[in-house]
Parts: sequence; structure tokens; C-alpha cells
Amino acid sequence: MPDSLCHHTATELSALIRAREVSAREVMQAHLDRIELLNPKVNALVSVDPERALAAAASADERLASGAQVGPLHGLPIAHKDTHDTAGIRTTYGSPLLADNVPDRDELVVERLKAAGTIAMGKTNVPEFAAGSHTFNPVFGTTANPYALDRSAGGSSGGAAASLACRMQPLADGSDMGGSLRNPASFCNVVGLRPAPGRVPTWPDLAAWSTLSVQGPMGRTVADVALMLSAIAGPDDRSPIAISEPGSAFQGSLETDLSGLRVAFSLDLGGELVVDPQVRAVLEPAAQVLTDLGGVVEEAAPDLTGADEVFRTLRAWQFELALGEFRDAHPDRIKPSLRDNIDAGRALTGADVGRAERLHAGLYHRVREFFGHYDVLALPVSQVPPFDIDLEFPTEIGGVAMPSYLDWMRSAYWISATGCPAISVPAGFTPQGLPVGIQLVAPHRGERRLLQIAHAFERATHHATVLPQL
Repeated sequence: MPDSLCHHTATELSALIRAREVSAREVMQAHLDRIELLNPKVNALVSVDPERALAAAASADERLASGAQVGPLHGLPIAHKDTHDTAGIRTTYGSPLLADNVPDRDELVVERLKAAGTIAMGKTNVPEFAAGSHTFNPVFGTTANPYALDRSAGGSSGGAAASLACRMQPLADGSDMGGSLRNPASFCNVVGLRPAPGRVPTWPDLAAWSTLSVQGPMGRTVADVALMLSAIAGPDDRSPIAISEPGSAFQGSLETDLSGLRVAFSLDLGGELVVDPQVRAVLEPAAQVLTDLGGVVEEAAPDLTGADEVFRTLRAWQFELALGEFRDAHPDRIKPSLRDNIDAGRALTGADVGRAERLHAGLYHRVREFFGHYDVLALPVSQVPPFDIDLEFPTEIGGVAMPSYLDWMRSAYWISATGCPAISVPAGFTPQGLPVGIQLVAPHRGERRLLQIAHAFERATHHATVLPQL
């Protein structure tokens, strides 16, 4: 019975705790027991502190018993991404330079989750400084995919996705610049939402005006992701791009009629992407699923010309801004691919950044016009299924070379450059049993409708109910 608590969704657990049918301490102990059993196999969670977590759970029970008002996530265990600062809990960013770093304050997303009632158990593993979509670092090692321990769990929110798949936590926070909420969700058969910039405000943030990197929710169901989004979305004057709409906009049922939904479906963005045949085979039936739900599905894709240059230029600039001092002080203690990105940022000229901004504006308006004809775009999350855990990144797809650790992620990071919200939803498995997600993209700031569409797809397919056999 205790272990069965870990198989409840976050939405179910929240209701059980608030009704006092189960205590927060019982829920926490069940998850800690599961962590002890499974985490040694996947290495998804780090810096776990059972004593601290159980004490906080006991306090949560006392608060509920006193009749005090509690938040929508009251009593739910969570491990925060190891790039999100947590007061009193080690936050390493996967770097030996910060191996002993213990922040003295929570960053905004952690602050909001704590206010909503979550209880921190520890952190989720990440790549070094969250660079790349394969979770390994010199501090804690590599996170394995729960569905195949010899495969990558993705990244940079790889520890979060793997722990969700293993039922070691019911919800997880993450961040996404080039796919870090979506790629690991696809690889681990869970749900990851990249919201529109400003939907989940970030603080502190050296690049407070940037729209490239966002924070967002991960869960095992779309409803759980919506529940978490309701707690972390909403305005905050510490973020200059924060959207004024309150998080409460994402509360309530996601059931809706999709009759007449205009769907643009593309497995390769009009021939612009190289996609592994196994990914194509898994995603092809999704067109019929969307049709059966009432959608009018057409083969179509937006013109994403310039997205690659926009993303790579602004990413390099942002990496230099955030990590340049580390590169100067400790050049031999940063992984080479990260060092190269920082150096690329330093090599940029004003003209380079200006050109990227002009391309960015044009990209936004072409995609805006595209969504005047369609309600949602469906495409692969990742161009490959989960790859060999011993590789830093896939070096080729279908015989086409992938020279850098970014090249194989275009299906995700080109969407990042548009600023549109995008969600990864489980879509099936390869013949080897490896998960594949579908990426659904909505018009700018269209998260509510996107969640409804994703929920309907999830309910029609049930892929998320297939558990890893650990």
C-alpha cells in the first residue's frame, strides 16, 4: 500500500492529502522508500535529505490539521532542478566549481512551489551548467533512462524526467532553452511544457529581458502539468517580461470539444529536419489520432528560416554573459563543448547580434501569421529516440553527420526561437521499447488551449500509462 501512493498522479495525491485520507508524511515516506530502491539504478535524484523532508512533511500535516489555509500542492514531495537555487539545499549546477554551493535564498520558481505547499526532498540531476540534452556531469555522474538503462534520459532536465518516470516524485520543475523540458520528457515517457516567455517569471536572472530560456512544469499527466503551472505562473515585478494573467487561468477541467481543430502536421518541417526512421514510424499514427479527436489535419509547416542562426547567436551571447567569469577563472574545469559556446559568444560582434534580432522579429511574425491558419502544430520533439548513454550526443542521424551537441536538437530549439509554447506528450515506443514523444505547439501565449489539446491526445492514446520495468 505505501508504494501504491507513488503511482497516484499529483492531482490525485493533492486531493487525498487535503481530504486527510493520507498524510503528507506517509506520502513523503513512500517516495523516499522508492528513491532508496530505484535511484541507485537511474541516478536521477541528488542531494536527497530524508530527515529534512520528513520533518517538513510533519509540519505540513500539522498545518492542515490546524485548519489553516493551504496551497494547491500542499504536501506533495518534489526535487528541484539542480540549476534552481534552493535555500539551505546544495545546488551544484552539475559543476565541480559549485560542488559545495548552498544558496541562502530560493529563486522565484522554488519560492512559488514552496508557497503552493510542495516539500523539497533534494535536487534532480543535470548536465554541467545545464548545457546539452544528455544528463551527465563530473559531480554526480550520468542519469540513465528508466526504460533502458543503457540509454540517455535526455536533458537538461533529465534527472527530473527520469525521476517522474520512476514514480520517485509526482511533479518536477525544469527549464528549457533548446528543449530541456521537452527532450527528456520525450525520452522518459512523461510530459514537459515549455511555456511562452514570461508565463513563468524567472528571478534572479542576468538576462532578465531575454525570451530564449524559460522555466516550466513537468509531470506524468497533462492535468498534473496544468496543476503545477497554475502555481508557478502569474505576474511578478521582479521579472520585466512577466505575463499579467494569473496562474489561476490554468485551473479547472481540461476537457473540451476539438471538433474542427485546425492541425498542421509535419514529421520533418517540410524536409528541413533529418529524423530517425523509428521516430517517424512512432509518430505517423498521431495524425489519425488527431483526426479521430475531431481535428482537420493537413501536412504543413511554418517557415522557420533563420531560427538556427537566431538560437545559436543568442544562446552563445547568453552563455558568455552567465558563464564567462567561470571560463576565465577555471578554463580547465569546464567541459570543452561549454567552453566553445562561451568563446563563440565572445566572438560575436554587434552586427551579429543585430542580425539575429532582425531575423528573430521576422521569424515571430511569420509564425504568427501561420497560426492564423492553424490552431496547433504537431512535430517530433526529438529527431532521434533515446541514444547510447556513453555518447555525449548523437553524431549522426540516418547517415547525416551531427557535428555538435546542438545539431540533433533542431526540432526542439527551432521552436524555442519562435517564442511559442510547446509541450511534449508520450506518443508511443520504438520496437526496442524506447519512448517517443510528440511535440504540440500553440500560438504565442496559447498555453490553455495547448494543454486541452495535449490532454485529449493523452486520453486517446494512454501511452503515459506504460511504466518502465525496473
